[in-house]
Amino acid sequence: MSIHPRRARRAWMEGVTLALPIALGYIPIGFAFGVLANNAGISTLNAVLMSLLVYAGSSQLIAVGLFAGGAPALSIVLTTLVVNLRHLLMAASLSPYLRGWRLTELAAFGYQLTDETFAVHSTTFSNRVVRQPVAFGVNLTAQVSWVFGSWLGCTAGQLIPDVSPLGLDFALPAMFIALLVFQLKETAHVGAALLAGLLSLALSQAGVARWNVIIATVATATLLVLLDRRWTKS
Repeated sequence: MSIHPRRARRAWMEGVTLALPIALGYIPIGFAFGVLANNAGISTLNAVLMSLLVYAGSSQLIAVGLFAGGAPALSIVLTTLVVNLRHLLMAASLSPYLRGWRLTELAAFGYQLTDETFAVHSTTFSNRVVRQPVAFGVNLTAQVSWVFGSWLGCTAGQLIPDVSPLGLDFALPAMFIALLVFQLKETAHVGAALLAGLLSLALSQAGVARWNVIIATVATATLLVLLDRRWTKS
């Protein structure tokens, strides 16, 4: 079904507005990635292409560290794959809202799906009918800000050899926590978030560093579904 051009523009701007908090977090983190990539010997062109084609913040930062340490290419690829497996869970949870989309639209949406855009989509999709211009407005704004931050960091990389004193590494977790807070509408949501977080930390301390988030998410979701079914039957 076609959308009137004026309504489409408004929908796109709504998506851009929803993505502004993400952009404010992505630019400094992208900047940090650009600086680290530059210091690791990765050219500005390759670093920007990595943000454009790979577009996975945590994986890109890990890949740069592995590259700087002289890790083989296969090891970098496999590590990136493991880190990004959580995207399967995110995509699966949004798939019921995307019925009727063409394959190319699904591919474009999935390509730009990140932790932070997922947080926005999981809120907006559940509240109303999914509008593609809004969804893609969120995704495109987020990725443009990430690519811009990466380019900016590469450009200034020679002037800032170490980003640790700037505290940029805290921007991404802080942004994601802020997005999570807006989704906690009921006591059960708070309990689920706390349980998953504590379980993830416990697994991380136990040495399950790469799988802790996925295991904690699946275990918590499974437990709550079972409890909900038991309460419903009783």
